[in-house]
Amino acid sequence: MERKKAAVIFGGRSGEHVVSLRSAASIMDAIDAERYEVIPVGITREGVWLSGPDIWLALWEGKEPDESYRTALITDPTNPGLLIQIDSSKGEWRFQPLDLAFPVLHGTYGEDGTIQGLFEMAGIPYVGSGVLASSSSMDKVVMKVLFAQAGLPVAPYLYFYRRQWSGSEIFWQEKIAVALGFPCFVKPANLGSSIGISKVKEPEELVPAVEEALLYDEKVVIESFIEGREIECAVLGNMNAEASRPGEVIPCNEFYDYRAKYIDDRSTLVIPVELGEKLEQQVKEYSLKSFQAVEASGLARVDFFVNTVDSSVIINEINTMPGFTSISMYSKLWDACGVNYSMLVSRLMELADERFQRRNSLLHKPPE
Repeated sequence: MERKKAAVIFGGRSGEHVVSLRSAASIMDAIDAERYEVIPVGITREGVWLSGPDIWLALWEGKEPDESYRTALITDPTNPGLLIQIDSSKGEWRFQPLDLAFPVLHGTYGEDGTIQGLFEMAGIPYVGSGVLASSSSMDKVVMKVLFAQAGLPVAPYLYFYRRQWSGSEIFWQEKIAVALGFPCFVKPANLGSSIGISKVKEPEELVPAVEEALLYDEKVVIESFIEGREIECAVLGNMNAEASRPGEVIPCNEFYDYRAKYIDDRSTLVIPVELGEKLEQQVKEYSLKSFQAVEASGLARVDFFVNTVDSSVIINEINTMPGFTSISMYSKLWDACGVNYSMLVSRLMELADERFQRRNSLLHKPPE
């Protein structure tokens, strides 16, 4: 059987560039070489697409990649693939057919529906959620609105744009103090991996926290502090998705920030965590409900707080392309359920094909 050509796309223009590289390295090592031929595609921090055997290493080491391997996705669904430059001086390119794309991209321009729209235009099956689910899950405000509409419990929050903040700092300080109180969390509305997030304990800490968040986005979300355990659950599937057993994050820092996730390596992951049958079932039910609320597909990791006082469950967010190394929470949760990393990668690629074939048949169905 001829191997399918699968592009693994990594790097990107977001603040989660390095996280993407880590995930992609694990995925490329785990892909079934008998079923798929891997085509590595790296996107630089400036947004340049490149393909070649050394692209991942060049991006990881922060070297200037050889731009003679410039690559472009062809948005021609009758002939899906890439154009890869082979001689820049002569303007020579070669065509690389594609059967599947695995966009291992976190954050802006990767997890927000933009590249998903590109794949839709190109007629290429791709791993993960579509345009709507990706974009709505990326925006923490839109995500919370959809959760609330689905009857899921969300923590109290406020949000504003840069234009509303500038010159009105005192107004927002007073409003936040009354509506949410302190401590609270200040976050960019559209980013992941806890980048740009601050825990604000006193009113005077609010301004620098907001300014930090505005470095990454035009919109800022302020969330009330929930005293509780950080619980996460993994979802896998399309129409009939399944939820894993939950796990718990015990952060080494005051909260599970970027340093705690990727640098200090002192946080503890309890997988699976014993919550009791009733509470575990509620977390799994909410995970699947949130997956449906945003119309996700393929995979997602759903994050919760379980209140330490009354054990109530509050949904924090859904991640449609969570960290995906072999030691990431998402993969470890499924490993605890008997689905090892290689099996997980293969299943996600199968789900991408299934979703594409189903949608493609509907799009080209003639009217009755």
